[in-house]
Amino acid sequence: MIEDRRIETQPGLAFDVSLAGPPDAPLVLLLHGFAVSRHLYDAQLPALAAAGFLAAAPNQRGYSPGARPDPARVAEYDIELLIGDALALADRLGHRDRRFHLVGHDWGGSLAWDIAFRFPDRLASLTMLSRPHPAAFARALEEDPGQAHRSRHHKAFQDPEAGGRLLANDAEWIRVRHAANGVPAAATAKHLSVLGSPPAMEAALAWYRARGKVYRQTGPVKVPTLFIWGDADDTVGRMAAEGTGAFVDAPYRFEVLPGVGHYAPDQVPDRVSALLVEHLARHPA
Repeated sequence: MIEDRRIETQPGLAFDVSLAGPPDAPLVLLLHGFAVSRHLYDAQLPALAAAGFLAAAPNQRGYSPGARPDPARVAEYDIELLIGDALALADRLGHRDRRFHLVGHDWGGSLAWDIAFRFPDRLASLTMLSRPHPAAFARALEEDPGQAHRSRHHKAFQDPEAGGRLLANDAEWIRVRHAANGVPAAATAKHLSVLGSPPAMEAALAWYRARGKVYRQTGPVKVPTLFIWGDADDTVGRMAAEGTGAFVDAPYRFEVLPGVGHYAPDQVPDRVSALLVEHLARHPA
């Protein structure tokens, strides 16, 4: 059973979090990416709880109304603050001094790579969904023309009018993209219940605007890592995905899901849950 809770990490930052599992069990913190929400993991939370974990999926900064600084102040969405949010949530869930498992998708994956690189002693394992290692991604941007095309939205989202375009015609851009990646309409509706308003969309786009055109440099990680990539992902090409293993100095598994798009937990939830539970059991906290 999934419990909805609001967790305050500091004054002015209260995150909406989906929780499942015993409160004293090993923590699995699941971070979503852009154009989705904590509901990306609605199928994984009960599966993780049944396997003996405490699973927590927050709506991150800007996605939670109680943790939404003015998106016009893009410095409030700097990656250091986003990483701090994730670590603070782990602390509040009883894992300040206990290792936990970290799962990241898309932008949440960018945070997770950085956390694994800089704070490896805090993690028992890392699971990545549709987000290659930043160094592999940077190499692909230079060497694979297809990757630059797949990532063209990064530049487009810098436009001040981007939010209006994404929400126009009942969020047509998001609905079409989700459908093309195999996301069920019911799942899209859940995500738009979080992201489908101008304040939420502007806050989500502030993540891109705070980063600008400079991608953060991240070195090899030394945390046991599972990387799940769908070969029909419209944002991550094969070169970036296959190159990721060169930047993991720890047990590593690369799992390719044929015909699966960018949002694997929504498209093939049972397969993602099985892979995740197996990986976590192999690398206990």
